[in-house]
Amino acid sequence: MTNPGASGLPPDRSAYDERFMRFAIALGSRHLGLTWPNPSVGAVLVDESGEVPVIVAQGITQAGGRPHAERMVLEAAGERARGATLYVTLEPCASRSSRDHGPSCTDLIVAAGIGRLVASVVDPSPHAAGQGPERFGQAGIPMSVGCLAEEGARLHRGHVTRVTKGRPAMTVKLARSTEGLAGSRQGPRLILTGEAAQARVHLMRAHADAIMVGVGTVLADDPLLNVRLSGLEGRSPVRIVVDSHLRIPATSRVVTGAGEIPTWILTTVEAPVAAERALTAQGVEVLRVSADEAGRVCLPEALGLLGTRGLTQVFCEGGPDLADALAGADLIDDLVLITGRSARGQGDVPALGLRLQDRMDHLALRAEEQIGPDLFMFWERP
Repeated sequence: MTNPGASGLPPDRSAYDERFMRFAIALGSRHLGLTWPNPSVGAVLVDESGEVPVIVAQGITQAGGRPHAERMVLEAAGERARGATLYVTLEPCASRSSRDHGPSCTDLIVAAGIGRLVASVVDPSPHAAGQGPERFGQAGIPMSVGCLAEEGARLHRGHVTRVTKGRPAMTVKLARSTEGLAGSRQGPRLILTGEAAQARVHLMRAHADAIMVGVGTVLADDPLLNVRLSGLEGRSPVRIVVDSHLRIPATSRVVTGAGEIPTWILTTVEAPVAAERALTAQGVEVLRVSADEAGRVCLPEALGLLGTRGLTQVFCEGGPDLADALAGADLIDDLVLITGRSARGQGDVPALGLRLQDRMDHLALRAEEQIGPDLFMFWERP
């Protein structure tokens, strides 16, 4: 184990810990949207034995959720891992979810002879569930939890929400004009934001497990719902359409492109079977849930079903009606509100419904960012 007194580090390591944990969080953020059903963990291994700390290796959970970040960083470091400090954004798993997956990350860390472990947040998963401190303590490896806990919790909100609530975390994005309008019920679609803001939204899509819209958006705009940033086209997430009565046209672009990008339709048990057959023939997967009192998709049940499918974070661009329905069911974890240009008298649909306005009283404004002429406001569940 590294001897703190023999290194050039001060007794209070908090500044160093935050520096390396910030790097680990940045690493984990890179693979958001790629690792579900597992969390996208970042890991950094640091040698603290010399005059200054030196990064030995870094790792990120790989696409599909395996190998885990800890395995990646330890394999990259080899013997240099012995006595080093490991920074991880999430408590390492302490048990295997399958015999085919090999030793748990905790077992690998102990075997590697890590000198110290720093984690940002505890993992509530039954494969970890706070077992780390006891396991590492028995092995003589000091472990601390809570370094940049707020940032770590934000990175792993999707994973924690799925484990604790049985559903993916829901981020709702809405664009509005300076008059507070989202569009027009009649006439062409309103373009409210500039190219820089649209590029930022596409980056958000690339970091989500799925994009969700309501069927009204498909009927009005016939969107592609993919990622159209150079070099990130392969990061297009699952496309989900909430369509209570299967009104989506078989000729819509999300349906005809279902062979290239996974496309799921959330509908009710009462929706017509013939329409489902026409959709499944083109590669669309139809998921049926109960209807609510209004005959629409029961959103809590629908999100629970998405959780069982492994989704951890959904990016909703479904427009004001779906956003208001999600707010009414208390299913919004993050809200991205973009204020763009004036609608010049063309719009007549308010961006914020009454239930969403009420829900915003329970969300905290985290940040504001000006991107070109457009203002982004980021709200989150405390």
